[in-house]
Amino acid sequence: MSAGLDDMPSAAPRKPESLGELFRVFNRLALQGFGGVLPVARYELVERQQWLLPDEFVEMLSICQVMPGPNVVNLALLMGHRHFGVRGAFVALAGMMLVPTFLVLGLAVVYGRIASHPKAVEALRGMGAVSAGLITSTALKSMPAIKRNALGATLAVVLTLATIVGVLWLQWPLFYIVAVLGGAGTWLAWRSLKRKEAAA
Repeated sequence: MSAGLDDMPSAAPRKPESLGELFRVFNRLALQGFGGVLPVARYELVERQQWLLPDEFVEMLSICQVMPGPNVVNLALLMGHRHFGVRGAFVALAGMMLVPTFLVLGLAVVYGRIASHPKAVEALRGMGAVSAGLITSTALKSMPAIKRNALGATLAVVLTLATIVGVLWLQWPLFYIVAVLGGAGTWLAWRSLKRKEAAA
């Protein structure tokens, strides 16, 4: 096991105290998520509520990315189920979806009327740049987890760069990225963990 991992706490310092708190946090998270909920999800769950350690967030997000459906919706389901079972999964999902659904429907009506207006087009381009910046900042905040990855920092960085090349330059479909690079990463991590168990 890599140096420094043993010094980390084994569990997050807090957990949701009730279904009501779970609903409120995911509802607030969803309402802040203009341009992408993922950066807000990390801030709320790791930094503000302290329900997840940084490494736990990365691991849970990795699982959510290979599951069908939106990443953050899957994250809400997993978090709710972890603490309150099936009831918690539905409550966290309701927090994510209930109020934002009505807001999005209202905004869709407004957007339908102003979509061709030049100012609206410029505003949306600006929002796109901000969204890209938020996602990039979330990725950078999650980078320290690479040092403690079972693959080791070097292999983890190589797979990260290979993913970026595959998506941006080669424009591989997501299925191939997950199947090829995700499968390779899983196999290599499994081998590394088995070697560490054998050496212990």
